[in-house]
Amino acid sequence: MAQESAKKRSRVPLGTMVRYGAILVGMCMLLAGGISASEKLEQLLIRDPRFFLPGPIDYGQESPNLELHGVKYASRWRVLRVFDQDYGRSLFLFPLSERRRALREISWVSDASVVRVWPNRVVVNITERKPAAFVKLPADGMTRWALIDEQGVILEPPLKAPFRLPVLSGVQAGERIEDRARRVRRMQQLMRDLGPLSDKVSEVDARDFDDLKIAEQIQGRAVTLLLGDRNFSARLKNFLDHYPDIRRKIPQTSTFDLRLDDRITGLEEPASAR
Repeated sequence: MAQESAKKRSRVPLGTMVRYGAILVGMCMLLAGGISASEKLEQLLIRDPRFFLPGPIDYGQESPNLELHGVKYASRWRVLRVFDQDYGRSLFLFPLSERRRALREISWVSDASVVRVWPNRVVVNITERKPAAFVKLPADGMTRWALIDEQGVILEPPLKAPFRLPVLSGVQAGERIEDRARRVRRMQQLMRDLGPLSDKVSEVDARDFDDLKIAEQIQGRAVTLLLGDRNFSARLKNFLDHYPDIRRKIPQTSTFDLRLDDRITGLEEPASAR
């Protein structure tokens, strides 16, 4: 009796099985319909000209549907060239991350955002690098001027750029970018420590991270000052306070060692530099 009762309880009514079967069939049909609709929508977005990114109206012009913001010193032509192969194609196929990577490889571009605006527009926002100093780089037996940002990236100076920045010495184009960035940071640390006294500093020598030098004009005369690795502001202020007496006593000396807080030492210049 117990076994027969258990068998009766384990049987599923036929009506319940039919309902479950109908639900399953309905779900499969709904899924198939969704897939079909999705495929049709995808084909519409790919093939319908309404979703194509229009190219420039004429050679040498820009596409009216490609908005470009934030470009000041980067090459606008190079930025626009990144999108050449996208003109006349559907916005659905537009590779956002790939275009962003290409933009970030352009000189002066620190970061970029690329946004699709349906049905057929692209908006590009460029964040440019901020130069921290000028650098002099040897090139084929000559010296060329460039700029450097705080990440150590070398930048070609744009024409008529109104930058009022110090010169950073000791930078080599072939050295690791991490070392170049460290030299920039040491210069920035020195300038922050000097505060208002940094206004007249024209050059910072960071060849030795722990032995910084500066060049500046004092009373119409160029001097070189060895500041060491700390107490930059106090050492420079002490020198400026005593400079009238120093110039009266050793008028020909233009290089001074300030690395000891309690003394100022005038350094002899080599005969070739006189």
